[in-house]
Amino acid sequence: MSYNRKHKSKENFTSKKLFWWVIGIVLFYFFLKVGCDFKTESSVGGYKAAIDNYGREIKILAGQFDLPRDYLMAVIMLESSGRKDIPPRFEQSVYNKLKSVQDRKLATLENITYDDIKDASDDALRNLASSWGPFQLMGYKCLHLDVKIKDLRGANSLYWGVYWIDKTYGSYLRKGRFEDGFHIHNTGHPVPKNGKYKTYDKDYVKKGLEYMDYFKNNF
Repeated sequence: MSYNRKHKSKENFTSKKLFWWVIGIVLFYFFLKVGCDFKTESSVGGYKAAIDNYGREIKILAGQFDLPRDYLMAVIMLESSGRKDIPPRFEQSVYNKLKSVQDRKLATLENITYDDIKDASDDALRNLASSWGPFQLMGYKCLHLDVKIKDLRGANSLYWGVYWIDKTYGSYLRKGRFEDGFHIHNTGHPVPKNGKYKTYDKDYVKKGLEYMDYFKNNF
């Protein structure tokens, strides 16, 4: 084989190799971008995700229960960032208290008694001690609502979340006492008389009010 033919063959091989390198880089960038977009919409959430995922149904439920829809959307942002796929959040301290009630070492937990959970398996107790859905309701709330855990995490989770809010502190919201509302949702109690929040995140109420302002103007 002549030198020219060898040289030309080497150039063709190099060109093909470069071509496939470029194709590979383009495909890698494409899949990376699609993956990031999917993660942004499905995992990270945000205002747009909250409105897209829950806005239509929240408008209906807010009217049905006479609750401010901007407040409901704000809680969804606080608790789940507007995401659609929301993993449960297990609370060891709640599990310990439920176990103590079941073992008759503790009389009650928010009116839940031994008779309510005496036959519950360990997995069932863990589900009761986990928070579910866009409002992140604790599983044991299903005993107060007389529904199943699957209702708090299934297709009707939004309805039962709003139902629980209305039943628990809807009267506060209808009076415009939104700080109390956020505080109750997070701690189970209104804002203390000294005005000092006892929320896990010290900015929980502040963020909630900021989210409400956004939804008032954009939803």
